[in-house]
Amino acid sequence: MGDLYMDPGIPDRRGAPRYLWWLVTSQRGRVAAGAGWGTVWMVGLTLPPYLLARAVDDGLAPGDRAAFLGWTGLLLAAGTLNAWIGMMRHRTMTRVRMDARFRTVRVVIRQAARLGATLPRRVTAGEVVTIGIGDVQAISQVLTIAGPGVGAVAAYAVVAVLLLSVSPLLAAVVLVGVPLLVGVVGPLLGRLQRVETVYRERQGALAARFVDIAGGLRVLSGLGGKDVYAARYRRDSAALRAEGYRVGAVSSWIDALAVGLPALFLAAVTWLAARLAAQGTISLGELVAVYGYVAVLTVPVWFFIEGGYDLSRGLVCARRVVRFLELEPELSDEDGVDEGVVAGGVLRDPASGVEIEPGLFTALVSARPAEAAAVADRLGRFTASDATWGGVRLDTIALPVLRDRILVADNEADLFAGTLRETVSGRAGRDPDAVARAVHTAAAQDIVLGLRDGLDSPVLAQGRNLSGGQRQRVRLVRALLAEPEVLIALEPTSAVDAHTEAALAARLRTARAGRTTVVTSTSPLMLEQADRVCFLVDGRTAAVGTHRELLTGRSGYRDLVARGAAEDERDRYEEAAR
Repeated sequence: MGDLYMDPGIPDRRGAPRYLWWLVTSQRGRVAAGAGWGTVWMVGLTLPPYLLARAVDDGLAPGDRAAFLGWTGLLLAAGTLNAWIGMMRHRTMTRVRMDARFRTVRVVIRQAARLGATLPRRVTAGEVVTIGIGDVQAISQVLTIAGPGVGAVAAYAVVAVLLLSVSPLLAAVVLVGVPLLVGVVGPLLGRLQRVETVYRERQGALAARFVDIAGGLRVLSGLGGKDVYAARYRRDSAALRAEGYRVGAVSSWIDALAVGLPALFLAAVTWLAARLAAQGTISLGELVAVYGYVAVLTVPVWFFIEGGYDLSRGLVCARRVVRFLELEPELSDEDGVDEGVVAGGVLRDPASGVEIEPGLFTALVSARPAEAAAVADRLGRFTASDATWGGVRLDTIALPVLRDRILVADNEADLFAGTLRETVSGRAGRDPDAVARAVHTAAAQDIVLGLRDGLDSPVLAQGRNLSGGQRQRVRLVRALLAEPEVLIALEPTSAVDAHTEAALAARLRTARAGRTTVVTSTSPLMLEQADRVCFLVDGRTAAVGTHRELLTGRSGYRDLVARGAAEDERDRYEEAAR
């Protein structure tokens, strides 16, 4: 089914009901088939009571064995046929729900890719996880209304007509009673929407907290903050549990009424029909038929109530999806019209005063890594700024062109599941020699040699089967193979030992000779290789020079680099000890 949803279409984002309707209209043929099978199956449930009544009145009561066997055989055939129709209905509706589920997943994934760097700033990871797991399931369940729900309406009408032929009084009771049964549940459905909305919001917030804790567990342990975050998580879990109890209280009443009300209605109508039979108004066979018709009617009533329950939950979840789809990226592929600048232009960030000379190896040094990362985001046009390249504003350059020419290699960039070769090669196949050179430059030969199948060994999503230092070097190999005109690497050696870092820094300088390379780092081993070092203080350029010049002339720089070297040594020792 995957090939069918490479292009899921353009969703209707004008509201939750319109989004659900878009899911229906996106598969009109299948939904129509599901409604057809559901209608035939539901109406077919009314045939056995009629055949049973005929067997009683025409065969059993007068003692006509042939008539009795004939009607009984028809009853068996009708049951068998309707069982097969029920299988087809269920199979078709399963495909309808799966279509809605995959289609929603595809539009959410496409929107996440469209948002790009905007995504983590606007949406928590927990909210995306909640949409992808719980909300998608609830939304797809709503489409059941398009199959058995339509059939329930048809069966309701058919039963009313059949009862009208038996007794107008019974028909009137059914016509009035069923809407009343459904109406009793209406207020509960409204309350369910309210409590479900609060529950979903808290669920997303708690999932986000869990993702944050899991991602920073080692840091939290080192800072002694694990217990604090654990206490907050327990507190939020307790609040979510309380909201879950509120949702459960409402939904349990709905479930109870969905079963109990039809049963009480069946008892009431059967009692009335029995009195009519005792008075001679209807025959014994008609009494049996009435019981069967009303018993069958409990199925549509259950579908009415269950459909309302599903719709109530689905609207809550669809609102979350629509809200996510309405987000706009801070920068879009349509922004910018220039094809770019001539190679060799100076890259400038007016906000920090940083100027990146073409063809040089430049290092950004800051006591606060976030400040250097902010400069990288502006130079890579991941945030709005007045940055220029060769005198041309970056926001006037077509974004796809800029992305091909300037690459920001984030130390936390995603690694996708696949072989190591596929992971580092990216969207295009790479020459084996180029891969070997990039692996050598990133000092990653030990990774390749340590895996059983080398470059053809599997890498799990996010590189979970690799260590932190290995993941860092794999990301650098991927960035080098992209061969960008400007490479901006954020802390590319923070998780490797000193020997590996020294080799990597020297090889990176050699491999990128003549091309513009920018790194953020406070490691002397990396700074020694830089042609120019920009020392940032409070996000602004305080000094520019070589590493040795700044060591001599700037005490703040000297203290920062010396402290960074000591911290790096301690971190590497702790990493080795673990």
